[in-house]
Amino acid sequence: MTYCVGLLVNEGMVLLSDTRTNAGLDNIATYRKMFLFEDPGERIVAILTAGSLSVTQTTIARLREAVDHPDQALGPSIMQVGTMLEVAELVGNTLASVRRDVDEKLSAMRQTASASMIVGGQRRGGAMRMFLIYPEGNFIEATEDTPFLQIGEHKYGKPILDRVVKPETPIADARKAVFLSMDSTMRSNLSVGMPLDLAVIRRDALRVDTRQRIERDDPAFRAMSDAWSKALRDAFTGIEI
Repeated sequence: MTYCVGLLVNEGMVLLSDTRTNAGLDNIATYRKMFLFEDPGERIVAILTAGSLSVTQTTIARLREAVDHPDQALGPSIMQVGTMLEVAELVGNTLASVRRDVDEKLSAMRQTASASMIVGGQRRGGAMRMFLIYPEGNFIEATEDTPFLQIGEHKYGKPILDRVVKPETPIADARKAVFLSMDSTMRSNLSVGMPLDLAVIRRDALRVDTRQRIERDDPAFRAMSDAWSKALRDAFTGIEI
């Protein structure tokens, strides 16, 4: 399984994904689940993926092929369409098409494959937007009321986001929130694990501001995790009922 989270605040966007993929307890591997398409000054599109690797990798490959070889594509790529809404529609249609193709091949074994994605970004002259793409290709958008989206094993990391994330949350605090959300998830679910991929995109910058991979032995992440655990224990001890 996996866990990916995206926050859309007034200052910009913070995205975090794990890299663990498993097909049973004895078959664990690492795969990137964050993909960044960047034309600095013109457009930035970020895609986070969760679910069947055969579906997500094929979807990303088709989207990238259209970007790299526009003369051979059947239509405009995610770097050519007019709005972020059209980007979400294009990603959703590609995901749904790939899922149908894979399901057809698996039908003889009475199996299915599914995947979901978070798509966020901004084009020059347009608003920064973020969408959650469902396996069927339909989607919802992050709003001021719910300025974050999650895919994969989201339940363990949601409570802190519900409590602290608002549109006015500074980028630095948004970064802290996604790390603590991921830390909570990894504590409770062994199918989510390091290393992690982080991307920060500031509003109207039209490029990636921060791109970082956090390895298992990262001292800053470990210190943050330990501090969060201590803060929770202290808060628990201090509450009287």
